[in-house]
Amino acid sequence: MSDLLNIGASGLRAYSRALATVSDNIANAQTPGYARRTIELREAPAAGDIVLSRNSIRPGGVETAGVRRSVDQWLTEDARTASGEAKRSAARLGAIDATERAFDDGPGGIGQSLTRIFTTADQLGADPANATLRAQFLQAVDDSAAAFRWTAAALGSAANGVAQSANIAVDSLNTDLSALEAVNQGLRRARAGSTNEATLLDERDRLLDRISSTLPVAASYDARGAVTLSASDGGLPLVANGTVSTLSVSMLANGQLAFSVAPGGALTPTSGSLAGLAQGADHIAAQSAALDALAAQFASDLNGWHQSGLDANGNPGAALLSGFSAATLMAVALTADAVAVADASASNGNALQLANLRGSTGVEAGWASLVGQQAQQAASARAQDAAASSRRDGAFAARDSVSQVDLDREAAELLRFQQAYEAAARTVQIARETMQSILNIF
Repeated sequence: MSDLLNIGASGLRAYSRALATVSDNIANAQTPGYARRTIELREAPAAGDIVLSRNSIRPGGVETAGVRRSVDQWLTEDARTASGEAKRSAARLGAIDATERAFDDGPGGIGQSLTRIFTTADQLGADPANATLRAQFLQAVDDSAAAFRWTAAALGSAANGVAQSANIAVDSLNTDLSALEAVNQGLRRARAGSTNEATLLDERDRLLDRISSTLPVAASYDARGAVTLSASDGGLPLVANGTVSTLSVSMLANGQLAFSVAPGGALTPTSGSLAGLAQGADHIAAQSAALDALAAQFASDLNGWHQSGLDANGNPGAALLSGFSAATLMAVALTADAVAVADASASNGNALQLANLRGSTGVEAGWASLVGQQAQQAASARAQDAAASSRRDGAFAARDSVSQVDLDREAAELLRFQQAYEAAARTVQIARETMQSILNIF
C-alpha cells in the first residue's frame, strides 16, 4: 500500500512540474528568444520486493527526466547567418543613402551652380561690358565653390555618423561577449535538465543572435552547453577558456574603418552590421575622393581659362579659385572689372572660349556621371537589402516554427497534465482510504 502512495506522490510531483513548464511557455509566449520547453517524463526505477508481491510486479511511478528546449540547431544557425547578412545590407544601405542625400542636385547643388557659371559666361559673351553680368559671374563661381564645400562637409558628416555607429556597435558587442562568458559560468554550475539551465540556454542563444548579427562567428559547445566563440573571419578567439577578447574600431584619415581584436590582431568582417558599416565607410570615402578629384579639375580648368584672358583693364586674368579639394575650394575675391572676358582677338573672346569646358570630359559631365553612379549604387543596395530582409524573415519563420510557443497546443497540454495531476491525486486518496479501511478492521 505504501507503494501505491509513492506512485501517486510521484505523479503529483511530476505533473506539478509539467504544469509549471506549460505555464512558463504561456507566460513567455511573446518573449523574444524564448524557446518552447517540454517536460520529459519517464518511469521511475522500481523499488525492492513489496509485501504482497515478490519478484513479479515492481511499480515505481513516474519522475521527470528534465526540461527540454524545442530548438533545431541547423535552423538556428541558418537564421543567424541570414540575420547577419540582413544587418550588413541594412548598414551599408544607410551609408549609401546618406551619401545620396549629400549629393544634393537641387538649386543650391553643384550641378546647377556649375551650369549658372556657363550660362552667365554665355551672357557675358553677348554683353562683355555689362558690370552686373560680371558680378553675377563671380557670384556663380563663389556659389559653385560653396556647393563643393557643403557637399564635402555633408560627406564628412555621413562618415562621422558611420564611425559613431561602428563605435556603438563595437561597445555593444564587447558587452555581449562579457555577458556570454557570465552565462557560460552559470551553465557550468547549473543542474542538468533544470529550468535554470533552460533559462541560461535561452539567454546564451539570445546573446549569440545579437553577436552574430554584428559579426560572423563560429561557435562550439561543451557538454554543459557553454560556448567557445571565435570570429569566422580570421578565426580570432572571442570567448574561450574563460577569457573574453575586446574589439575596437578606429577611423582612418580618409574615413574608412579599421577593426581589431585584443588579443589577436586586425579583423575584417564580411557579414553583420560591422561589415555593412565598413563597406558604407568605404563607399563614402570613394565618393569623397571622386568629389575631391572633381573639385581639383574644376579649379584647374576654371583658373586656366580665366588666366588665359584679359580683364577690363587689359591685364591677364587672375586665378578665380584657391584650394584643390572640395573641402578647401574657395572663390578668390575679385572685382567685376577683374573678370577676364576678353582675349587678344576680341572683347568677348575669352568668354566664348569657356563653352569648350562643357564637353564629355568637363566638370559638368563629371558631376552628372558621379550622381548617376551614386543613384545606380543606391538602387542596387536597396534591392540587395530587400532580398536579404526577405531571406532573414524566411529563416526566422522556419526557426520559430520549431521554437515558438503555440498557445493552442499549450492549452491542450495544460488540460492533459491537469487531468493527469487529478488522477495522481485520486490515486493517493484511494491509497489513503484503503489503508484506513484496513486499519479499521483491527
